[in-house]
Parts: sequence; structure tokens; C-alpha cells
Amino acid sequence: MRLLTRLQARADSSYDNAYHHKLRGRMWGALGDTPFDDRHDEGQPSGLCFSNPFPPRDMREEDERTLLVASPERRLLGVIAENLDEQRELNIGEMPFEVTDISLLAPDVGEPGTRGVLETGTGVLVRIPPWKCEEYGIETDGENPTFWEPEHTLEPLKTQLENNLDQKHDLFCPDDLPGPSDRPEELFDSYELIKTFALPVTVTQGVEMTYILSKWRFGYEVQDDHHRRHLNLALDSGIGERNTLGFGFLNIDEDSVVPAGEAALETSDRQGKAE
Repeated sequence: MRLLTRLQARADSSYDNAYHHKLRGRMWGALGDTPFDDRHDEGQPSGLCFSNPFPPRDMREEDERTLLVASPERRLLGVIAENLDEQRELNIGEMPFEVTDISLLAPDVGEPGTRGVLETGTGVLVRIPPWKCEEYGIETDGENPTFWEPEHTLEPLKTQLENNLDQKHDLFCPDDLPGPSDRPEELFDSYELIKTFALPVTVTQGVEMTYILSKWRFGYEVQDDHHRRHLNLALDSGIGERNTLGFGFLNIDEDSVVPAGEAALETSDRQGKAE
């Protein structure tokens, strides 16, 4: 699930690409003194992710922007929506907005047989722990995690993404249902790398680090109801690490979606031509 939040600029301003820390602070401020407040310090996925304010360009007063806030927990989104409704000024660093409308969305990859593409709206953060680097043949200082880069190949990226989603499945899905790594098939059918880039990020007050991030298009065909749940969990919680800084936010590329019935017909046509 996600909140579709419509914003209106309250003044002319330049787009602030370092919005992550400031927007995270606003989200945690909304969750303060609620049952979700303690998640800030738990050191595990919090079940919160958000997009950038988009479209990402400089603004004139009264220009409109959109912000998406996602979570697998409807109650958490309800707390944030109530706070944004009561305190409609939303200042993201030097970008002053007013919240003009909030609505709830429930994106879904579709029933089994549906094909499509999930694309990353924000950069994906994947770090390989030092004890795994040797297994993958990656040089390491033995102490710090290594940011994934294309020369490391897809294997460690796939493993880290799946392990991370396993952790979120353990936290936010029923215990008796299989997680992503319990299925023999891969989470995605294809991994199209769009770009990698370095971004200075304020990870906490007064501490800045440079993250190596990547943007992707992930192809999928929904195999069964469990696979559907895993893909929808990735939509709701973000993929990769540090989702509460807005990294790993996913969207369905609606133009890519082939509904289950049409996908089956296409497959049948291809088989007929091959015969």
C-alpha cells in the first residue's frame, strides 16, 4: 500500500537532491509518540519507504509535485496520513510545500501469469558484507561492507536483494507462508541495469557518507500466489537497504504489464508458430 500525496510549492525553490535525510526526519516526526516510534532504533527494516518529490526539477510558487509513501502496514500509513492532514506544511529542506490531497493506493503486480516490469524510482543500495566478499571473489578490507558495482556481477546482487526481502517477509508476512528464498525460482526474470551513481547522503545528523547506488528495471512473470506476495512486498517496503532514506522505491511500469489471459495467448501463439 502507499499514500499518494499531492503537494503544492509555497515558494520558488531549487530542487534539493539531498532530500533523503530531511524527508526521513519528517516521516519519523509523524510517527513520534505512536506504536511505530521505537522502530527508529531497532536496526532492522521498518516497513517504510518513500519516493522522491516528483517531477524532480526547480519549482515556482504554486507548482504541483507528488510524493508516494509506501508500507506493508496500513496502520502505519494511517498514522502518517493523519499527521500530514493535521500539519499540512511539509518542508523538505529548502523545498517548502503544502499538502493538498492524500489518498490510499494498493498497487498489485497482478494474478499469476501476469507479466510486467518493476522499475526503481530511486537508487537501490546493496552492500556486500566482508564475510561474503571472499565467497564472491571481491576484494575487501575485511571490516567494512562493499557497495555493489557492476564488476561484481549479478550473483551477489541477487543474493543480497533476496536475503533482504526475506528479512522483510519475516517481519511483515504470516510466519507459515514461504519467503522469497523458499521458492526455487528467482524473484525476477530479468535485471536491466539503467545506471550506477555515487550520492553523498546524510545518514544521521552531522554524518555524511557517499553511497554507490544503482537504478534498475526488473522483469517478472507472476508464478503463483506466493510469488505475487513477494513482489507486492517489494513494492510496499522497497528493495535493498536503507529504505527509510527513500532508497529502493519501486513502481510498476504500467505500459509493460501484460494481463494473465493475454500473456497465455501470446505464449500459445509463439508455440503455434514454432510448430
